[in-house]
Amino acid sequence: MTSIPNVLTDALRESLATISTATLTHQLQQRGIRGSFLSGLAPLRPEMRMVGRARTLRYVALREDRNRTYAGGDNAQRRAVESAEPGDVLVIEARGVADAGTIGDIYVTRLLALGAAGVVTDGALRDTPAIAQIPIPVYRQASHAATYGRHHMPYSVDDAVTCAGVFVEPGDVVVGDAEGVVVIPAALVEEVVAAALEQEDVEAFAIERVAAGESTRGLFPLAESRRADYEAWKAARD
Repeated sequence: MTSIPNVLTDALRESLATISTATLTHQLQQRGIRGSFLSGLAPLRPEMRMVGRARTLRYVALREDRNRTYAGGDNAQRRAVESAEPGDVLVIEARGVADAGTIGDIYVTRLLALGAAGVVTDGALRDTPAIAQIPIPVYRQASHAATYGRHHMPYSVDDAVTCAGVFVEPGDVVVGDAEGVVVIPAALVEEVVAAALEQEDVEAFAIERVAAGESTRGLFPLAESRRADYEAWKAARD
């Protein structure tokens, strides 16, 4: 086992599998964290949800005289994959460079076999058609047939990284849906989940009433004058 903390309980995983990244992003904004959603990444399989503990791999720019040192042997890419534990999400910092691969189908297959919960890269996938057949959530900026050696050197494992503009520490919680990926600081997960579940209940009530013909006024956001209506709706539904 690694020394990286894992704050995800079964109950938190179950809840996070139902909460949208939009709701989670809003709750983090409410707590002053504006940079939590990974911009510009798309899911390879939008129907799959992703919840897991962040593990990180950092690529640096290729420098030919150092490439053998960093890319050869038991390099950081291999170590990151082989150290994955059940429920981990591999988050790859590739500096937003989209015209070289960062991971391919063999390593993604290995991650699945180890029980990993997903892969996120702000670079490109290689072997994208094959990876699309592997039942694991994957988010990426682009696809590219070239190996990482075109632009990258694998540099470090489980350091803090910046992926798609978001600071990610090992042990953070990573959630993905059809819209994209959000990173929740480990220390805030329980608080954010509780508030997010309440927010989604309130929004479900508002959607139901607006669909029935009511104005958004007093429903979105929920006014105190409608609080009793919401509480009654929630009690009846529960």
